[in-house]
Amino acid sequence: MGRRSKKRVGRVTAIIFIAFFALMAGTAPYARLLEKRYYGLLSPIVTDRNGTLIEITKTPRDTFSRPLNELPPTLKELLIRKEDRFFYWHPGINPFSVLRDLAGLPFSRTLRGSSTLTQQLVKVLLGNESHRTIRNKLVETWYAIALELHLSKEQILTMYANTAYFGNQAQGVEEASYYYFGAPAASLTQVQALKLLTALNAPSARFPGTDRNTAMAARLASLFDIPVDEAALEEKWVLAREERTHATVFELNSLAPPCRESCALSVDSELSENLREILRRNIASPAFETVKNGAIVVILLPSTELLAVVGSPNPASSGDGAKINMAIQPRAIGSTAKPFIYAKAFEKGARPYSLVDDREYKYEIAAGFPFYPKNFDGAYRGMVTLHEALSNSLNVPSVKTLEFVGVQSFSEFLSRDLGFMPLQPLEEYGLGIALGSLEMDLMTLSHYFTVFPNEGVLHPLTLFRNSASPYITPPMEAPIASEQRVFSRPFTQLINKILSDRETSVGQFGMKSNLNLPAKNYALKTGTSRDFHDSWTIGYTPDFLVGVWLGNSDNSPMRQITGQIGAGKIWHEAMEVVLASAYNKKTPFSYEDIQEFSISGTLEYGFPGDAYDVSRGILLENRLLLLPHDAETYLFGSTTAVPFKASGRVRWSVDGIFAGEGEALSWRPPSPGTYMIKAEQAGRTEEVSIRIASEDEL
Repeated sequence: MGRRSKKRVGRVTAIIFIAFFALMAGTAPYARLLEKRYYGLLSPIVTDRNGTLIEITKTPRDTFSRPLNELPPTLKELLIRKEDRFFYWHPGINPFSVLRDLAGLPFSRTLRGSSTLTQQLVKVLLGNESHRTIRNKLVETWYAIALELHLSKEQILTMYANTAYFGNQAQGVEEASYYYFGAPAASLTQVQALKLLTALNAPSARFPGTDRNTAMAARLASLFDIPVDEAALEEKWVLAREERTHATVFELNSLAPPCRESCALSVDSELSENLREILRRNIASPAFETVKNGAIVVILLPSTELLAVVGSPNPASSGDGAKINMAIQPRAIGSTAKPFIYAKAFEKGARPYSLVDDREYKYEIAAGFPFYPKNFDGAYRGMVTLHEALSNSLNVPSVKTLEFVGVQSFSEFLSRDLGFMPLQPLEEYGLGIALGSLEMDLMTLSHYFTVFPNEGVLHPLTLFRNSASPYITPPMEAPIASEQRVFSRPFTQLINKILSDRETSVGQFGMKSNLNLPAKNYALKTGTSRDFHDSWTIGYTPDFLVGVWLGNSDNSPMRQITGQIGAGKIWHEAMEVVLASAYNKKTPFSYEDIQEFSISGTLEYGFPGDAYDVSRGILLENRLLLLPHDAETYLFGSTTAVPFKASGRVRWSVDGIFAGEGEALSWRPPSPGTYMIKAEQAGRTEEVSIRIASEDEL
């Protein structure tokens, strides 16, 4: 070959390379555009922690898809034989089909079919399925070549399989397989695969289950020389449409916005439905005839992942409140507030062995009406320890304990440390917090209770796994971005010790109780709101927490359904399920920071180095400031006079302003508001907060 010929070959080669790279560069944006449109046509898939499908959301085409990463061999072979037998050989277009279309142009303004799989995919991605014009054909040809240059044949085939429509809103072979046959595409028989592919050309008329589909599938089998059993062709399948949405979605949709992309959640959908059945079965029983609604929350510890949430026994029902997620509805929490009150008292120097006098006390409420706190059974027990008082959920000692902590101090703890957002200002609840008047939803309350098994730390509640934003915020909480310490670890150990003591609580709950389980490492607290409107049980181990609420969505009362009898029964069954699961690691509670004390033969608990005598009597009536009581409310008027009384001569001040001296005096408030009353004597100071309310506020 001469030098001139070599140069000519070199120039031609260079031109080819330049043209090729120019073609690659020129088609790249079009291929990227189609890839973007492809992913935009796929349904976000929501799965639980075990990979179980929870929800498939609709695509922009009003369809449902369940993408495959790879097409099963049987389907792949049949699809190529039916739709594009030269798929692996052409560059995106079939030249013979193009020539045939061009030959028919003088006789028609539209083009015939016979598009390649790549061209069919382009039609779908461009939305041109029903527009067969010359212009569209040219555009589709260019896009098809672009895809072939930048994607592999297997990628193109998978994209086609995931976007093809099979009728009944089923997009893609995997979703169609589940919808029509209740099985993944990989497990379809050859007959089922034929029936599925028959629907491709007329999905609305020839989807599996129709007579036309059966006839066309038989014709296709004959065309491909595939021997099939006629009985198998005639067989009908039950549509698996329920697979698109799991019942758990009812609760999840009210907790967080839908996933924009496929996501995995922390919940266990099977556990959730087992718990829903427990709730449904109990509420349907004669013993619960006055109960229509209930909710269950399970939180995995110490990670604080939401493991299960049930807000209705039957969300599909049209019954009273059935379509309300009661797990996030605020209700009066009863005695479940008490562990937090006692933990704050322990911070202030009280101990489980501290004494409190369980007797009748008189408090003032608005307009001078007397208020006498009473225990649930109406009986007073005299001198009891805080351990006994909390174990037996005694009301009067809890009021005295809250008075010791200070209502204002406890309110600040709720709002500042827990981020609690109440329905009404906390000062309006006053000492009623100890008696269960505070409202909270089950999700928020359960989350707050995790501070006890998690050694005083409140972790954000996790719902999304493998996500940059994994947390959700319960309805009545301020968002927290990271863990925060609520109590020092030793104080939570004291609470865990008391709430796990089943022997001391026998006096109130009996020897045989729904609260007794065949396990040792669990603690719990029950609650019942006034007139049996709400029944609560929150219980936990170091591995998980189970919270249960029972009541009625219209707030009507139940008939003698207490926390133990109502929520406690469902809690017992729910705990048995979780205790028998892999989530139960049988982790024991840690008590390494506390010390046992023997008091008259009874074991009590405190800390090494406790000033025992001081802590023992810290709540007894040796107070300096006797009246008014903390958190009392008085009605404002021209004759309103608040009695101040001390155990000796003191210096009185109101909001830091001197008010007088003496053992007693009468103070007239200048206007409605909250006032801090202080009594001082020889370096000793006590103060209480009272509220002066106008008639409009009451």
